[in-house]
Amino acid sequence: MARIAFYPGSFDPVTFGHLDIIARAARITDRLIIGVGTHHGKDPFIPEKARIELIERTSAPVAANAGLKISVIAFDDLVVDAARRAGAGFIIRGLRDATDFDYEVQMSQMNAALAPDIETVFMAANPATRMISSSLVKQVARMGGNIGAFVPQEVARRLAEVMPKHGR
Repeated sequence: MARIAFYPGSFDPVTFGHLDIIARAARITDRLIIGVGTHHGKDPFIPEKARIELIERTSAPVAANAGLKISVIAFDDLVVDAARRAGAGFIIRGLRDATDFDYEVQMSQMNAALAPDIETVFMAANPATRMISSSLVKQVARMGGNIGAFVPQEVARRLAEVMPKHGR
């Protein structure tokens, strides 16, 4: 039976931290599905279609290196429902710090109650990417800072294109 993993997030924008988790998840699964979720409480910087395209492009080298198929889908419902539709047996979550851990454990327990057949796998952030969050990247970009150390070049270009719509 194939090990299929589901890695959900908003990926607004996709960062080197996300790509590190994608690369590491690719080593423990036969197929990886990246789920671009809608957060109903937020207005995304980058439109959903563009986020999907950026993830597909930036994760392509990971897929080629791992000899693995990586798919990117959008979802607008519960993570466990999207994971189940994708045929995933487990959900991948990255942890940067204790705050992430507390939140993610609570979320994984809720998901386990909703879908006991889907396991959550936590991956500790790489020390080199631990400080990166999409929110901080957007804040630095909004204030005119260089985000090249945190996101791939094409992601930085895309953020620069959409920044005028978001107050800069």
